[in-house]
Amino acid sequence: MDESQPTKRGLLWPLFATFFKIGAFTFGGGWAMISIIKREIVERHHWIAEDEFLDLLALAQSMPGILAVNISVAVGDRLRGMRGSVTAAAGTILPSFMIILTIAIFLTPDLITHNPTVAAIFKGIRPAVVALIVAPVITSAKAARIGWSTAWIPAVVALLIWSKWPVVSNPILFIVTGALAGWLQLRHTRRHISGKGGKAQ
Repeated sequence: MDESQPTKRGLLWPLFATFFKIGAFTFGGGWAMISIIKREIVERHHWIAEDEFLDLLALAQSMPGILAVNISVAVGDRLRGMRGSVTAAAGTILPSFMIILTIAIFLTPDLITHNPTVAAIFKGIRPAVVALIVAPVITSAKAARIGWSTAWIPAVVALLIWSKWPVVSNPILFIVTGALAGWLQLRHTRRHISGKGGKAQ
């Protein structure tokens, strides 16, 4: 058993409360939540390190399903195992469930589509959501130390997605392509370092 595990026995409620707050006050889906999740989990509570969070984020993206739920499950599992996964996932899902249920009960489709006030609110939310999605992409790239030497990997994958070729429309192919590119980049870096070491001798 991990020596730090006994200190985490009272972590379930703070974990639920944290992800409930994230799920309740974040618009735009998984990527819009990433910067807030990182700030709460890494910077505020110091539950896990930044590098480990980036690894969990990569794992969450590779798994099928909703990114926000996947990352909450991964973080919860890292902190408190199965109980932590269920607790974090419940905290993430419950606010959205309650909001959608309320909308389904009180708001009709005509009110949402034809009410100018509601339409204006949604028009204002859209560009804000774009910013919420772009910001964590940039900060995650900086934290992952993605420089010009490795920037070609996301660029190639982005071009493949943008091209919409039927042969490359499978998300699994993008994940495999990124993993293969990372492995090739690692081999190239190691050869470069070993080559410098040999010249120095």
